Amino acid sequence: MYRSPQDPERITTTRVRRVRGTHETEVDDTLAVEEPLEIFAGGEPLAVIMRTPGHDEELAVGFLHGEGLLANRSSLRSLGAWRDASGSLAENRVTVEWQDARPTAAAPRRFFATSSCGMCGKESIETALALAPALEARISVSPDVLYPLPDRLRAAQSVFQATGALHGAGLFDLEGNLLAAREDVGRHNAVDKLIGRALLDDALPLDHRILLVSGRVSFEIVQKALVARIPVIAAVSAPTSLAVQVARRANITLAGFLRDDQLNFYT
Repeated sequence: MYRSPQDPERITTTRVRRVRGTHETEVDDTLAVEEPLEIFAGGEPLAVIMRTPGHDEELAVGFLHGEGLLANRSSLRSLGAWRDASGSLAENRVTVEWQDARPTAAAPRRFFATSSCGMCGKESIETALALAPALEARISVSPDVLYPLPDRLRAAQSVFQATGALHGAGLFDLEGNLLAAREDVGRHNAVDKLIGRALLDDALPLDHRILLVSGRVSFEIVQKALVARIPVIAAVSAPTSLAVQVARRANITLAGFLRDDQLNFYT
């Protein structure tokens, strides 16, 4: 099982009273850490994201990319992460400086993204869809390529295996090889971390990649994939109705309930 050097800051312990039938014991239990991260962009506070620590720079730039505020690596002048060693959660911060003037899309608005909502601050679905045009053509992928992906992602989820509390997202090539995996208390955060890593590596667009998420697929997951030009999304759980509608409009192949040797193709 792969373990990241950042795993210790993602896991904490607490005492619990464990009951098994009529037997009761006091033991230490492991918990996944959830803390706020503040994103400063262009010298202004832009977003507060509840997240699992680790890969904070990737999360910040992936979030900004998905919001249409950071197109690629060349749009980024500087990037810095700072965390208060004293434990003050309000001081977890990533600062981003644009290469040129602040993007027009970065009108004075402030996001607050919880670990379950990646759409806070959007004025309308139409505005979100306007961030990127539909893909030119839909890529089809064989079920045999998709069937092994959940096991490959799970093997890379070390904090989930320790706590049972984190979502995972994996980026695969079209042959099903795992290229990168990220974990977070929010599934959309895990996706942002993957896309942020690709942006920092100057590897966008991700037009020959498969995105796998460990839970459901909601609208914001499809939006983030579309902006990054990911043509195939798979999930071990279900998509929402809006996710299916947007995937169809965007020419994204969408598969759900990917478990063992079964799945549903929604597009």
